[in-house]
Amino acid sequence: MHFLHALPAYVFFTGKGGVGKTSLACASAVRLADAGQRVLLVSTDPASNIGQVFGQTIGNHIVAIAAVPGLAALEIDPQAAAQDYRDRIVGPARGVLPEAEVRGMEEQLSGACTTEIAAFDEFTSLLTDAALLRDYDHIVFDTAPTGHTIRLLQLPGAWSGFLDSGQGDASCLGPLAGLDKQRSRYHAAVAALTDPARTRLVLVARAQQATLREVARTRQELAALGMTRPQLVLNGVLPQAACDGDPLAEAVWQREQAAVAAMPAELASLPLDTVPLLPVNLVGVAALRQLLSAVPDAGSAAAANISLPPLPQLESLVDELAANGHGLIMLMGKGGVGKTTMAAAIAVQLAARGHAVHLTTSDPAGQLDSSLQGSLPTLSISRIDPQAATEQYRAQVMASKGRQLDDQGRAMLAEDLRSPCTEEIAVFQAFSRVIRESGRKFVVLDTAPTGHTLLLLDATGAYHREVVRQMGERLHFTTPMMQLQDPAQTRVLIVTLAETTPVLEAAGLQADLRRAGIEPWGWIINNCLAQAQPRAALLRQRAASELPLIAQVQQQHSQRLAVVPLQQQEPNGVAALMALGAATKTG
Repeated sequence: MHFLHALPAYVFFTGKGGVGKTSLACASAVRLADAGQRVLLVSTDPASNIGQVFGQTIGNHIVAIAAVPGLAALEIDPQAAAQDYRDRIVGPARGVLPEAEVRGMEEQLSGACTTEIAAFDEFTSLLTDAALLRDYDHIVFDTAPTGHTIRLLQLPGAWSGFLDSGQGDASCLGPLAGLDKQRSRYHAAVAALTDPARTRLVLVARAQQATLREVARTRQELAALGMTRPQLVLNGVLPQAACDGDPLAEAVWQREQAAVAAMPAELASLPLDTVPLLPVNLVGVAALRQLLSAVPDAGSAAAANISLPPLPQLESLVDELAANGHGLIMLMGKGGVGKTTMAAAIAVQLAARGHAVHLTTSDPAGQLDSSLQGSLPTLSISRIDPQAATEQYRAQVMASKGRQLDDQGRAMLAEDLRSPCTEEIAVFQAFSRVIRESGRKFVVLDTAPTGHTLLLLDATGAYHREVVRQMGERLHFTTPMMQLQDPAQTRVLIVTLAETTPVLEAAGLQADLRRAGIEPWGWIINNCLAQAQPRAALLRQRAASELPLIAQVQQQHSQRLAVVPLQQQEPNGVAALMALGAATKTG
């Protein structure tokens, strides 16, 4: 494995939810310890299960892993860290500021940005603690800080004063308000992250076109931040020997091989390792040692019995959506779960029923125009360029709010507009220009703003206050946020996969949306193996592990659910998108 050769002191595994970062981090830590190295394994993943993997309680303190001499582990709880961080910032204001202002501070610190910053606050102490490097040869991190977090920390301005003055109330800089005292430590941590002599970054991905495009964008973003020498691991690649003559397995294998062959140039130049798909979840040291040591024996996977209760199909959701005759349909979810495909399928199926539909996307990797444009007379398609929308938004804010500021204030405002949430807000405002169409037709939005951005837009009241100022004494107005909060006008669908981390991340997104006053209408589980009923033994084992997650979504997260099976061919074009809604036989 290239990514373990000549390893520096720190190694970070990063990638989208569900690609196998935890498994690879644990397996790497075991392999290093087996080679005689002293290793500390640190998880900042909110879905961390390294305690379950090793069969012992770990938690927020360093403990030795009994089954692996030389290995210790630590789990940082991002939610607990975020709560401690909020208490540290808001606590001094209680009893001093008016209660309404205190509540506003709490709301601004309730989103995903705060969790990211708080987790980074926790493990910067590990990156800057020289004593740890006397105790351990390597510190392996499961879940690296995102480019979003690093860009926040690299903004050099006077965060607290700028926010207190009300000049930056439409950004995601709120969580930074309490960081000034630790600024030097953060700079040292970022310096360690960007030094290849001290840190190795491992990009973890699946052999899928959409996922590889996402990772290519991540690589570009990290390179711009100074992290220029990452390594790439393709995890969970189906071995050809495991296909067993199953048409679905053969199609998956061919699709993965094609994705690797067409890998974006940004990734093709990186050192590459491929880790095969295993039939079972990686629990226990023996399984972890197998992951990086040899290709698994495909014949050892016993054919699992997959017995599914009747599950709702996509067409049943579309029927329910169509009954309204018009409205806004927003697809939300983490990267790589198939939002673009689901949005296109819903739009096509509504248009095929004779409804007027406007499908719009901000996904730069989408191929909607070529496959769908002009295919149905009632379907129109538009694309939002995130970069162009962001530049337009920055210019608009500088021309309006910036006009009233002095040179220093304008410089601070320009810096605020470089914060990572600016693009999401800009895209949301671009979306808002087509939202008004939903009063007379269906508008389907793909790649919606994330929950924490919606929360910020609403909690700070920036957009609402601006509208109120513009409307003056006129009492009847509706902002896009108000429309998103109205279930009679907007249906939000959360897209996920039947895997542990994606389901947990989708549940977190749902919680963020609810704090912003938006109640999701339903969930879609995409690319479901169990629903596809594979014949290959390895895939049947994987399918069986999806069943408790499907039940969890139904019982805990959403009573309105559609399950879309994994397709033999990529669902491109009208016919394939129509087929996604068709009823499937279950066994």
